[in-house]
Amino acid sequence: MKETILEQEILLLKGLARNDKKSTEEIYKQHYNLIQALVVNNSGTADDARDIFQEAMVVLFEKARSGTFELNCQIKTYLYSVAKRLWLKKLQQQNRYTEEWNDSGNMVKVEEDLEAHEQKDQEYDLMHHSIQHLGEPCKSLLEAFYFQKKSMQDIAEAFGYTNAENAKTQKYKCLMRLKKIFFSQYNKK
Repeated sequence: MKETILEQEILLLKGLARNDKKSTEEIYKQHYNLIQALVVNNSGTADDARDIFQEAMVVLFEKARSGTFELNCQIKTYLYSVAKRLWLKKLQQQNRYTEEWNDSGNMVKVEEDLEAHEQKDQEYDLMHHSIQHLGEPCKSLLEAFYFQKKSMQDIAEAFGYTNAENAKTQKYKCLMRLKKIFFSQYNKK
């Protein structure tokens, strides 16, 4: 049975939400050129286009993973709208925005999606900043556990703790310190 375009798009979106490489590549293949044309035709470079497309894909990925996102338009239209907003914002930040805009695409409302994306970006930046100010050995310990996926036993051996339970206790104390640094900055926003 042949699937409709909307069914195919929903399958791609579900695949994206599952981190399915094939679905992600298909979305890139189908839509990258459109976004590249949008950026390049409006004062951007191929590198700008790659960055904007990647950011638009992150917004789509987050929406797809949310479980509440309903696709009310084609993926192409959604990505185009997100990319256009992101590119306009970048041009405005760089004082390169002009009234002359070469645009032929359909638009959908994506303001709320972009606000949520920007909020998450700010929180990631704040978390990165907090980790940098955490100090040693906490910074390295948390990176070993969360980023390098090392076991508590491996961490105990690497950091000189007598056993995995002591390493786990230290990890907890480091997390509490990180949380304190993060929220002291977060609440100032």
